[in-house]
Amino acid sequence: MESHRSPQERLALERRIRVWLVVFVVCLVLSGLTAFPLVHELRWVDAMNLPGALGDWIARVRVGLDATDAKYPFVLYGTDWLAFAHLVIAVAFYGVYRDPVRNIWVVEFGMIACVGIIPLALICGPVRGIPSWWTVIDMSFGVFGIIPLYALRRMIKRLELLAASPAAAGTPLPQH
Repeated sequence: MESHRSPQERLALERRIRVWLVVFVVCLVLSGLTAFPLVHELRWVDAMNLPGALGDWIARVRVGLDATDAKYPFVLYGTDWLAFAHLVIAVAFYGVYRDPVRNIWVVEFGMIACVGIIPLALICGPVRGIPSWWTVIDMSFGVFGIIPLYALRRMIKRLELLAASPAAAGTPLPQH
């Protein structure tokens, strides 16, 4: 009975890993894509006249981006590179999709990047005049990013154990 359960359990685990990966990659891609039309997005959000500190901050950032776009549009090329970096990182996760156990390092790299967001925001936020409450929002990307990656790492480690068990021997990972 065990020899039939392990391959089924392994396939179910592989499917869960792939679903989590797809969700994570979609969020990463969407996050990156929003950096391309930043000026237009901020104009749109500012037009909503949000109340309080958030509305004031959005208006200030929009004015700054409008001025930068008008006089020094090449500076915004940096946000194009930011968007591109998100897309490139997302592509790296295809290796995990194909072979989660062998490419677990990509998940671990992502986890390290998520942890790195915290000191980046804490150091660069104040240097660049970012309000402390916005720095907390920026840090939340690292916190919320590491949650699915940690879950993926745990599932991949379990898959590795299943793959190493005698019952799972001879059941290759399907390549997509």
